Amino acid sequence: MKKIVLLLLSATALVTPSLAFAREVTIETRLINYSGNAAYLAVYLTKADGSYDQTLWLAGQKQRYFGALRGWVKAIANEAQISVDGITGASVGGGQMLQVKADLADSLIDAGYVIHVDTAVEHGGEYADDATIPLTSTGGSAQGTGYVSTLSLSL
Repeated sequence: MKKIVLLLLSATALVTPSLAFAREVTIETRLINYSGNAAYLAVYLTKADGSYDQTLWLAGQKQRYFGALRGWVKAIANEAQISVDGITGASVGGGQMLQVKADLADSLIDAGYVIHVDTAVEHGGEYADDATIPLTSTGGSAQGTGYVSTLSLSL
């Protein structure tokens, strides 16, 4: 009986920390009203020193156009391999909103990490760091410089 209790306590001790130290964040990107092709977006996270940490979402169906997301491409250039399976979706049209939910470790919050959104539209412009926002416990919002109207973060 004591062995079973010890085994259960050990298993709980190993599993519980991973559950307790992650927080769901919601990132909303609203695009300006424009006509034309839908935009491709890369939503990614950089560390306090500006180096790439992880990709949170890619919006766009055709992988060949991801290269137009110049800031993201530059950020991932040093990565040996990048997997985008499960973090891609449809491109986003003018005036529409993209909402991304991600579970991020508490250790990343208020630690200097920054959320970036790059945008590109076929036969339109390309905007590296169209909008950025620090990953803080207070959340917040920022204005974009290209196709992004507003970028907001909530925890």
